[in-house]
This record gives sequence, C-alpha cells and structure tokens, in this order.
Amino acid sequence: MTVNISFFSLFVTDQDAAKRFYIDNLGFEERTDITLGDGYRWCTIGHPDQPGIEVNLAVPGPPLSDEMVGAMRRALDSGSMGGFGLSTDDCRKAYEDLSAKGVEFLQEPADRPYGVEAVLRDNSGNWLVLVEPKEYTAEDFPPEGLSG
Repeated sequence: MTVNISFFSLFVTDQDAAKRFYIDNLGFEERTDITLGDGYRWCTIGHPDQPGIEVNLAVPGPPLSDEMVGAMRRALDSGSMGGFGLSTDDCRKAYEDLSAKGVEFLQEPADRPYGVEAVLRDNSGNWLVLVEPKEYTAEDFPPEGLSG
C-alpha cells in the first residue's frame, strides 16, 4: 500500500492573484480550476517537476466557522500565515531573480547548517522558505542552552 502527499491547501486572499503569483514568479503551472455545484472553487497549481503534488489555493470560507474564517483572514492580512518550503539549486540567484520580479523577501539568503535559506512572502501574506539544501548531520547544530 502506498500513502503519500497528493495535494495540500494553502489559504490565499484572492485565487486569481495567487495563481498568477505562483505561475509568473515561481514557475508553477495551473492544474485544475473548476467551480463545483455549491459555488466552491477548486483551484490547484503544481510545479512541472513534481507532477504528483498539487497546491489547492483556497479562500477561507465554508465549511470553516465564521470565527475561524476571520482568524485566517486576519493572519493573512498581517502576513503571519506560514506557507511551505521551496527547494532551489541556487538560493542567491533565485533571490536576485525573484527580487527583480518584485517578490517581497523577509530575509535575504543566509548560510544555515542545512543550506542557504531565504524567506519570502507571497501576495496573500503567506511566508515561504526558499532553501538551497546541503548535506548535514546533527553535529552541525550546536546544543545551545543545554546543560548536562
């Protein structure tokens, strides 16, 4: 039996604008964009190199409670919603290219024990990590603050 990730939902403020952001800036492609009988729009994107994974660009709404919808919209508006991680083979070059396209970065590329990492924000307020991974071990992370 195989169980793996096929799709996940990313909450956005505007599906059309989010779809354009991911396609125009990050090289994703449209996978599905249909409106179901109850008016719910199923809008997915995916990266051409990962045909088995789709991102559902969802606007907060039913079946979530009004309270949850309000909380999610406030989190998006404040730019405090987490998104997902993106892998790249050259973080600094991707940073330059995306910055030139007007993508907002919260953190410039920086060396980390696991690679080079930058943090960006999409046009809905979700923050995404952009990582150029490298091999690492537990020893690469110093045990700061541990007493023994």
